[in-house]
Amino acid sequence: MAKVHPTAVVNPAAELADTVEIGPYAVVESDVKIGEGTVLRSHAVVRRYTTLGTGNLVDSFAVLGGLPQDYKFTPGTVSYLRIGDNNIFREGVTISRATGSGNVTAVGSDTYWMAQSHAGHNVTVEDKVILVNGAVLGGYARVGYKALLSTHVGVHQFTWIGRMAIGQGNTGTTCHVPPYCMFADGINRVVGLNTVGLRRAEHISAEDRRQIKEAFRITYRSGLNLRGALEQMEACGDWGEAAGLFRDFIREVIGAEGPFARPLCKFYRRSKGGWRPAGQ
Repeated sequence: MAKVHPTAVVNPAAELADTVEIGPYAVVESDVKIGEGTVLRSHAVVRRYTTLGTGNLVDSFAVLGGLPQDYKFTPGTVSYLRIGDNNIFREGVTISRATGSGNVTAVGSDTYWMAQSHAGHNVTVEDKVILVNGAVLGGYARVGYKALLSTHVGVHQFTWIGRMAIGQGNTGTTCHVPPYCMFADGINRVVGLNTVGLRRAEHISAEDRRQIKEAFRITYRSGLNLRGALEQMEACGDWGEAAGLFRDFIREVIGAEGPFARPLCKFYRRSKGGWRPAGQ
């Protein structure tokens, strides 16, 4: 039987696995499912239509599954927040459930959300992502596998962050960021590759890194427009999966429709006078 502190408020309709622990003054609403080994510390809140997998930690004053912060949201709409396994949500983290009937805000597994980080409605966060204190994701944003968003990074709604991308603290983007890239020093500025992360990644070989550098060069330093860059990358038939994912991301950006039809971040290079757009 779940271990529930006597001061916690747990709706009888919530489904709790036997090894769940719920601390003092925590709140669990109806239509919630919480998996084995998940811990809610004091004053944590899990709202209606939220599912938590196994081994999650929800720290004090975190609110998971809150109503979408969306003027168009209609009260009574059934939508969801679905969370995988072994995630850490530190103090004050907030994640909204989706807007739109039947829609989902999705968080993968093994993510780490530091204090006061936030994800809006309809966001997708893939496995092993890290959000540092105060990082925020606007509605419908998507953050790829093992990306790292440093303190106070802001990601605009409908924006995609590629896998293993990294955002420097106090920066932001309203444009898509390709996989393995670093964005820094202001808004919408890619300044290079996440070279440290690529060297540390056990699944990325030296040949993978060479191919990723070539993909970056074609995209940002060849002088080609995005469609021309994709055509040149399509001719690189010997590329492995890692560089192929970079190419796939560019293809997806070109084909994006509606509010997702956003450009890539521009490439900025360091110069004597500071960061300047490439070519200047």
